Amino acid sequence: MRIGELAGAVGVTTRTVRHYHHLGLLPEPERLGNGYRDYTLRHAVVLARIRRLTELGLGLAEVRDVLAEDAGKDLVEVLTELDEDLARQEAAIHQRRERLRALLASEDLPAEGPVSPELAALFGEVGHVSYSPMAAKDREILAMLDTTASPEAREQLIGLLGATFTTPGGAERARVAYALLDALVDADTDDPRVDEAARALVDCLPAELLPTAAVDPDGSHDSFLRAFYADFAPAQAEAIRRTLRILAEQRPERSEGGAP
Repeated sequence: MRIGELAGAVGVTTRTVRHYHHLGLLPEPERLGNGYRDYTLRHAVVLARIRRLTELGLGLAEVRDVLAEDAGKDLVEVLTELDEDLARQEAAIHQRRERLRALLASEDLPAEGPVSPELAALFGEVGHVSYSPMAAKDREILAMLDTTASPEAREQLIGLLGATFTTPGGAERARVAYALLDALVDADTDDPRVDEAARALVDCLPAELLPTAAVDPDGSHDSFLRAFYADFAPAQAEAIRRTLRILAEQRPERSEGGAP
């Protein structure tokens, strides 16, 4: 992605991106032969998290401390200190303090946090799904979408995912899909397990979950989708491409049949 595409995807300005580079908060990407920066999905994940933290009122020095922590423990400490400071301005910033209290009251603050209360609740509901590297990536991407999506789109996304996991057998289907994808990390794209993983993903996902991606499943005209694929091992990316193609093919059938 170019810098303008990255900034547009996360909802910040290109000047902000350059400022975060200057401060060392956002890693510099590799440059293409023509000298342009080539941003990846990882840059979007980090940039979205910086935006969420600054919107809570954290200074950039505090954001740096939070980003240095993997387990999220330092985030709780920073938010607690911020809550004590905001108490002196409660009338003007009541809504922000309510959100902070909700985060601090969480029994298990997500490592990707802060996230919206709705996404935090979803993470809590599906916490029983066994850990996997692919599951961790999904959580990061969901946190990024939680930042950039409109309230309506976020509500629809979380609703669809929540329904998927609470449907009988949904959690087990997710475990199977994650295990198959994890196993493809060193596989070739023509490995027969790629199709198996794609079918397992289709069983987990409603066609309505990815309407835009389903129009362009290969990402040939979507720089963000190309960056998305580049974040995975080749066989894993191929399994996701095949999943989107299947969803695109099945969507008219599901619509006609009245299925969600």
